[in-house]
Amino acid sequence: MTELSNDTIGIIGVIALLFMVFMGVRVYIAASFVGLVGLIAMIGWEAGAGIVGTIPHSKAVTYTLSVLPMFILIGFLAFHAGITQSLFDAARKWFGFLPGGLAVASVFATAGFAAVSGASTATAAVFSRVAIPEMLRAGYSKTISAGVVAAAGTLATLIPPSAILVIYAIIVEESVGRLLLAGFIPGMVSALIYVGIILVWAKIDPKVGPPIKGYTWSDRIKSVPGTFPVISVVLIIFTAMYLGWATPTEAGALGAFVVFLMALAKGMKIDALKESLLETAKLTVMIFSLIWGVLIFVRFLGFAGLPEHFTNFITSLPYEPWVVMLMILLAYAVLGMFMDAIGMLLLTLPVVYPAVMALGYDSIWFGIVVVKMAEVCLVTPPIGLNCFVVSAVRPDIPVSTVFRGVGPFVIADFLTIAVFMIWPEVITWLPQTMMN
Repeated sequence: MTELSNDTIGIIGVIALLFMVFMGVRVYIAASFVGLVGLIAMIGWEAGAGIVGTIPHSKAVTYTLSVLPMFILIGFLAFHAGITQSLFDAARKWFGFLPGGLAVASVFATAGFAAVSGASTATAAVFSRVAIPEMLRAGYSKTISAGVVAAAGTLATLIPPSAILVIYAIIVEESVGRLLLAGFIPGMVSALIYVGIILVWAKIDPKVGPPIKGYTWSDRIKSVPGTFPVISVVLIIFTAMYLGWATPTEAGALGAFVVFLMALAKGMKIDALKESLLETAKLTVMIFSLIWGVLIFVRFLGFAGLPEHFTNFITSLPYEPWVVMLMILLAYAVLGMFMDAIGMLLLTLPVVYPAVMALGYDSIWFGIVVVKMAEVCLVTPPIGLNCFVVSAVRPDIPVSTVFRGVGPFVIADFLTIAVFMIWPEVITWLPQTMMN
């Protein structure tokens, strides 16, 4: 019997992994299983099992990973501190007079909450409870109300603290602090483009979102203190990382402590605190399991030599780098229809990232662009996780209605990606000015 080469084993492993994922097997189980079997097939039981056995511990004790539970905890504590309602009330009073004013307010409030969250699904779930009822009472259709919340929730993947940006930094060994800072301006640009889409849409069809009248300047000014908790947390995290006063983990811990004090001041009960800690632990364990499983698969890919082969293939293509990049992003758009964002990035980056670097692109720039593509995948069928979250929170709104509502915002996302490709300085400028 002919012995299989490492290349052949690697290709079989990739096909097996994709098959298992499409059949519904959880990514971390499929990745770790294929990685283990593949390593054993290439280097034997003792060496393969030995490598796999050391990965969970060696990666769990990595200091960089400790930033994830801090950022996740900030989001859950912020929700129980009642920050979301105050944000939306302030945004409604300041922007409600615009065409589609409540939808605009929802985008800005969601962007604000994203700055203390880090999980897009959690952000979408929160504002499904806060913003959708207000828009429906004001005469907005279910389509635009649900679409705005599902799309705006994706801003949490870019605006720091973003869990998915941290995961990207860990996988490609990039600076977590620089990458998080790099997401700030692109996140704001994304929010502004969403707002632009809403204004144009409501201007063309006034029935889409009637403006809200009646708020005085006094009402607006009185609403500002309600935004101070978010502003203070953002300033603490952003300033500490930008000026080099603290590592991302230290900045996240300080931010979590500040939000905890705010939650206590607002009368958070012990049950709410317990729920926040449990949800943080559950989400952290899920993400850690994904990282461990995929890193086992990554080690298998390394032994098979597939990243090097893919890089050679990409760099040999007779096209300009920007054309190749468009092809890569299109592949992500298709793959994202069938996989969750974190799993998709974890599985593809070990192969795609070296090829992108060989094309001459900046690591931080690619991180923001590929995470923005992951945003698109959160609102496109058939997976569209944010859309399912909104529909689950609001059972009266079918998921098909949510998907129709996010259509204009998917167009906005592609416009945003075009902006990033034409003017990469939008992404790279801020981290380049960061204090070491």
